[in-house]
This record gives sequence, structure tokens and C-alpha cells, in this order.
Amino acid sequence: MSTVSTATSAAPRAPQITRPNTLSVGIIVWLSSELMFFAGLFAMYFTHRSVAGQAVWSESADVLNVPFAAVNTLILMTSSITCQFGVWKAEKLIARRDGSLLDVRRWGMTEWYMLSFILGAIFISLQIFEYAELVAHGVTISSDSYGSVFYITTGFHAIHVAGGLVAFLLIVGRARLTKRFGHQEASTAVVTSYYWHFVDVIWIALFFIIYILK
Repeated sequence: MSTVSTATSAAPRAPQITRPNTLSVGIIVWLSSELMFFAGLFAMYFTHRSVAGQAVWSESADVLNVPFAAVNTLILMTSSITCQFGVWKAEKLIARRDGSLLDVRRWGMTEWYMLSFILGAIFISLQIFEYAELVAHGVTISSDSYGSVFYITTGFHAIHVAGGLVAFLLIVGRARLTKRFGHQEASTAVVTSYYWHFVDVIWIALFFIIYILK
């Protein structure tokens, strides 16, 4: 009798089939299409560079303030780190801080996402300042091939960053208004981080191509 019980308890369990999160799958598919869009922008950049000639291209690219852009890149990369801290809090269903604002260990998802929003807003502000400096040096979207390609590639990325900032505000607003921060709210916060990390990675590629390989 005991042998039968042991054999029964040792029998392998039937595998459990779980459905993938449709929200996560949807955002990944959409980001794949966005990746193709930016790949087209990269192709446009290199095509115009090959046609314009090295001398003309270098003359316009020398106006770029590489250290300034590097600092701005670091700010955006930091926002990706703070966003990930918010993701870890969301996965634990911790929406808001339960202590002092100065105690970052007690922060919830909303505090980390708001910090990411601030850093992203600083990035956009500094990029606008950089645009103003370039225009003052005669590099405009209609000045030459370089100006057109530069503003189109970085401008479309800035639009995507602005979209991420709006998403942060929506996530934080939803978390503050809801009475119970559950798995659905947490899932929405997590997929928002996918988009933000994607935007950051695209900018790193843009920075390397535009500012380092100029």
C-alpha cells in the first residue's frame, strides 16, 4: 500500500500552459516596427553622408558640441536606470512611498517614474538648447544635406522621448487615482519601461553615429 502511495506521489505533474501577456506581446511587436523606422533613418543618414562628400560633411559636423551631447546622453541613460527601479517597485505592487521623500529606499513606482520624467524633460530641454546653438552657427534644417539629416533623425527621436514623458505622467496619474494598485496597473507600468529603454538604446546608437563617427 505504501509502495503505491509513494509511486503515486512521485508521478510527474502535468505541465501548466500559461498564455503570454497580450499587452507585453503587443508592445514588443510595435517596438519592432519602430526599430525598422529608425533603421530607415540610419540608412538615410549614411546615404546622405556618402553623397555629400567627406569635406562638406565634416565642415558641418565640426560645429557639434560633443561633450555637451555626452552629458545629455548620460542624463537620458540615468533616466533608464531610475525607470528600472520603478519597474522593480511595480512588480512588488508598491505604487507609492511609505516614508520620507528623502528616503529613496522607501520610494514606490510613482516616485521613480517621476524622477525618470524629470530627467527625460531635462534631456529634451538641453536638446532644444543645442538646436538653438546650431542654428546660431548656421546649421539649420534647410541649410544643407547635413542639417536636414541631423534634425530629422534627432527630431524624430525627441518626439519619441516626448511620447515617453506623456506615458510616465499617465502611469503616475493612474497609480495615484486608483484605490488598489494591482497586477493590471503594474503590467502597464512595466510595458512603459520597455518603450523608455528602447528610446534610450536608440539614442545611444544615434549619439555614436552622429557625434562619434562624425
